[in-house]
Amino acid sequence: MWVGRAALEVGELALLRDGRREYSAFTYRKSWLAHAERFEISPDLPLREGYFTRRASSGEDSPFPLALADTEPDTWGKRIIQRAHAKLRQRDSTLGALTRFDLLTAVDDFSRIGALRLRDAKGHFLRSDPEFHTPQFSELEKIYASTRAVEQGTETEADLRFLQGKGTSLGGLRPKCTVLDTDGALALGKFPSISDTRSVVRGEVLALKLAALAKLDVAQARVEAVDGTPVSIIRRFDRTAEGARIAYLSGGSLLQARRDEDRAYTELADALRRVSARPAEDVRELWRRLLFNFLINNVDDHLWNVGVLYTGNGQWRLAPVFDVNPFPDRVRESKTWLSEDTGPITSLEQLIHGSTYFGLQSIEAQEETNAMAAAVANWREIATSKEVGLTDADLQVFAPAFQPSV
Repeated sequence: MWVGRAALEVGELALLRDGRREYSAFTYRKSWLAHAERFEISPDLPLREGYFTRRASSGEDSPFPLALADTEPDTWGKRIIQRAHAKLRQRDSTLGALTRFDLLTAVDDFSRIGALRLRDAKGHFLRSDPEFHTPQFSELEKIYASTRAVEQGTETEADLRFLQGKGTSLGGLRPKCTVLDTDGALALGKFPSISDTRSVVRGEVLALKLAALAKLDVAQARVEAVDGTPVSIIRRFDRTAEGARIAYLSGGSLLQARRDEDRAYTELADALRRVSARPAEDVRELWRRLLFNFLINNVDDHLWNVGVLYTGNGQWRLAPVFDVNPFPDRVRESKTWLSEDTGPITSLEQLIHGSTYFGLQSIEAQEETNAMAAAVANWREIATSKEVGLTDADLQVFAPAFQPSV
């Protein structure tokens, strides 16, 4: 395992088998433990010699160190990899089933989220084959055609080769592909799904535009028309302008959480107080994001849809807002709890009452609520702008998601 564009060697990872169960073993290199820029690459890997083993606690969890698990392909990425492997097995019946290690190493090295990288014994970064290059912006139409073929079950091996390894851990099961933007920067292209009942692509860009209007730190996003089809372009925030890699951890990994357990934002606030370079700012920003989620009814707010970026000296900062969507057809209730005592977020009063834990006085929380509600109240104007492009019919569909001004 290596870290960063400069490729500093961090340690060695092995996948082990115990019957049908897989687990991993990791050990730091002595050179990394002695390096001036060393840091804990994962909260379950303290800086010390020796082996760390990890078993998946459930079928939904990873057998890899948590920071590395954050780089595994998402549901869409796994779908592509598994489809490609199934086609290979049709020609070669001796091929075995894919392991979690196969899925992990199928992710393209150039587009792997964060700063961690994998290199095999021959010195090759996984995966860095020329045929798995990151597509150019000009190839968006071809990418969309391939994703649509996968959804319809008509994909060719060429479609799968084109898409394989380009699904990041950011974004879940929706069709997507890493792409180089017009200026060469790394971005994520997200496409409509054949199962969509509303314009999800435009809705996500609307949410990110509103978050920026509400003065939250957000990932840059815009809608591009590809042969008349809207595609969202979300700029990756784990790369610098010069292309250097920034270490990334999801909120779930930061808390060492299992996928199947209920956790609370107060726990995440505590973790930020421990690791953030500016803890008071990040904890307050976290509360403001909870408020925004409630106002637009973003109820897919699990801990893997929030993250932190490494800033040096063993410290981290909240990553920009990403993967936020208005859900007009869902009950206004957060997936992640506010606290262990209060449960899910179901009202503004609950958020304001709990704001003191995040460093706000009640009067400050009320002022923040009024200001953000006023920003979100402009959602129709932003929604119908050229940057988003929702129609009047779309407005009626999305309207139930937006909280009225308070």
